[in-house]
Amino acid sequence: MSAGSERGASAAPGVVPAPCASKVELRLSCRHLLDRDPLTKSDPSVLLLLRLQGQWVQVGRTEVVPSCLHPTFSKVFTLDYYFEEVQKLRFEVYDSHGPSSHSCQDDDFLGGMECTLGQIVAQKKMTQALLLKFGRNAGKSTITVIAEDISANNGYVELSFRARKLDDKDLFSKSDPFLEMYRVNDDQSEQLVYRTEVVKNNLSPAWEPFKVSLNCLCSCEETRPLKGLVWDHDSRGKHDLIGEFATTFAEMQKAFREGQAQWDCMNTKYKQKKRNYKNSGVVILADLKLHRVHSFLDYIMGGCQVHCTVAIDFTASNGDPRNSCSLHYINPFQPNEYLQALVAVGEVCQDYDRCPMTLPSTSTPRTMSAKVGARGGLGQGCSGHTPSSPPPGIQGVVEAYQNCLPRVQLYGPTNVAPIISKVARMAAAEERTAEASQYYILLILTDGVVTDMADTREAIVRASHLPMSVIIVGVGNADFTDMQTLDGDAGVLCSPRGEPAARDIVQFVPFRELKNASPAALAKCVLAEVPKQLVEYYSHKELPPRGLSAHARDGGPGCVPCGRPERAGQLGEHPISSAPGVP
Repeated sequence: MSAGSERGASAAPGVVPAPCASKVELRLSCRHLLDRDPLTKSDPSVLLLLRLQGQWVQVGRTEVVPSCLHPTFSKVFTLDYYFEEVQKLRFEVYDSHGPSSHSCQDDDFLGGMECTLGQIVAQKKMTQALLLKFGRNAGKSTITVIAEDISANNGYVELSFRARKLDDKDLFSKSDPFLEMYRVNDDQSEQLVYRTEVVKNNLSPAWEPFKVSLNCLCSCEETRPLKGLVWDHDSRGKHDLIGEFATTFAEMQKAFREGQAQWDCMNTKYKQKKRNYKNSGVVILADLKLHRVHSFLDYIMGGCQVHCTVAIDFTASNGDPRNSCSLHYINPFQPNEYLQALVAVGEVCQDYDRCPMTLPSTSTPRTMSAKVGARGGLGQGCSGHTPSSPPPGIQGVVEAYQNCLPRVQLYGPTNVAPIISKVARMAAAEERTAEASQYYILLILTDGVVTDMADTREAIVRASHLPMSVIIVGVGNADFTDMQTLDGDAGVLCSPRGEPAARDIVQFVPFRELKNASPAALAKCVLAEVPKQLVEYYSHKELPPRGLSAHARDGGPGCVPCGRPERAGQLGEHPISSAPGVP
């Protein structure tokens, strides 16, 4: 876990979580380092530290590059980047006397540099002088840090290389080859992507497989030039070039599919001097496995719609809506907590449902419909909306809620399982399509303790296998201990039978801890886990985002048809007129 992730995981209750961070990769190189070794050159490595709560915390350390004063390190650091925070970093360069995983206590300090992650990101490539203690320059030593945003990373690739009949560069033994892969940037500079291990005394080596992100390998551009260099390792750092080859990731994939993934390893000097020179060996791509990693935006932009169903607690514990002490009281100057939570979350969710959210002439409950009830607390269908002029989106849900208040009779108990099961049936129908087309959110607004806790746990565990999330907002000052149990943050939720949930799909937020926050902050807190939950579900089912080309044919870029209309009463247990207490 990155340092940034650790910090975000410990957010206090009631504090609005940080927005989804961008992932930044840092690559390091140094030039003109001080030489601290009497017989050879320095063996440098870099220690990266992050300032957290007034203390420097170690993020990681690069590998040791032996006997080199101008090292380029293959170790890549991945950090969470937050625009609204000052994230201080410190880079310390050491002449190492042991493996890079050991303490720096016995290593020689070659210089350090402090900056912020924001400075690096703004410049993309930053070179600074290394300083010794008391601010003295470490000669001409510099460190260069290159930052890359990998938030849009679309997966990673697993590669395995071997070689055959490499040139022998050693007099009394065979070459000790290792392979370096470079990416050619837009300015024609070359960025080290990966350096393999050294295979001793072998002219036909097989290097260990390695994984690298597509962003790191080719900046997610499959035709970007790549270069491979094969070296004969020298313990003093004076490696001999055996040869090199050029390719692209697109070419690698095509050649591997056709069983012809091999390249001549060419040495330019030998080619110029030797008339009959053919190559200095052959490099072979032994294996290539591409793993696509899709983001929340990939699914949304691919046409996945997010449907939100709202369940409002109409149990007697809320108090008579006509009484100003009631949680359902409609104050013309100040919306009640139910309305505040409903509007804050609904205004966000409605943007992800591309079908117009209007009420058909049959008075059918909509995709985002107020699930209000009388007897049994939650789960009875009640639109409370006249079909003549239904307003679109969340405003229609708000009006349905307000129109219901004068006509409902509040009862108990607070049963949550029926409404979870109802939305789960819709999600189950979507699951059978085997497409990433529709995801369901159930927003439950309630004031008290769940009275069907065992059934609710059972319903949530079953729903964890389906494309849906459950958000519970606790309204008022009741004891919400049971609600916090349903949220899987403290451990995996299990059904009464002991079956664990397939994934965490519940997010509980007590409204009282965010009462003074802005609507945007409330929505951010309530919906914080939904993107991760959506991606987790479709990734587990191995369902990629839907193709954009089909969307363009059906209704323009990024747009999908609304599909068949919902049948009357689809979202309600009973027709509107049959709900007890409703005239």
